[in-house]
Order: sequence, then structure tokens, then C-alpha cells
Amino acid sequence: MRPALAPSASQVRSFLGFDFGTRRVGVATGNTLTRTASPLTTIAAEGKARIDSIAALVEAWQPAALVVGVPLHPDGAAHVNTGRARRFARQLRGRFPLPVHEVDERYTTVEARARGASDLDAAAAVVILEQYLADMP
Repeated sequence: MRPALAPSASQVRSFLGFDFGTRRVGVATGNTLTRTASPLTTIAAEGKARIDSIAALVEAWQPAALVVGVPLHPDGAAHVNTGRARRFARQLRGRFPLPVHEVDERYTTVEARARGASDLDAAAAVVILEQYLADMP
């Protein structure tokens, strides 16, 4: 049996993950090589300033795709922030020529808090992105 070869640099894909909030958006970066994510920043801006900040991150990190956490009630039902997060994902699709994936973000802030995060927004984005990476084939 042959040992598995490490993926080449061209096979490794990076991603930006987002924990959307009406006042702040947590951002994380991760990749397919390690299938882990790291907190990047929290954007405390709205409207055009928020999108401009995200555009700067997309330019700097050159991700293969964007991942947005979508909050749901514990039973899976949508609530008011579900629609807001999906609207944010649509804005990203309209602004960037990248795939935008939506991930169930139930309990991500609880998980970030349990990990001892000082920046809960960016740490929740880490949990969102790690869920996405773990579910990739």
C-alpha cells in the first residue's frame, strides 16, 4: 500500500468564514490542508464600509470560497437573524466572483466561549469555518 501524498500547493484551497451580526462580523481563515481555521478579525462597520473591509480581506487572502454562518432556532426553524445572514450571503455573492456557502451556526458562540475566546465574533467564525471544512469530502 502506498502512503498518501501530501496535497500540492495548487490543491490546497483557503476560505474565509463569517459570523454575521448586525453590528459586527467575525472573520476567520482556514484551508483544506489542515482543515482548521484561525480567527482573523472582527469588522465593526456597516453598509459600504463593511463590504469594503471584506473586499480588502478577499484581496489579501485570495480565498477559493466564502462561508457564512446562518443562525437557526434549536429546532432548525428560521428566525429574524436567519434572513439577515442569508441576505448578507447574497450580498457577498453579488459582490465577489466566489462561491458562497451557508453553514448552520447554531451554538457557535457557545462553543467559542467554551474555548475561552477573547473575540467571540472571530472565534465563532472559526467554529463556522471548521464545521464547513470538516464536512468537505
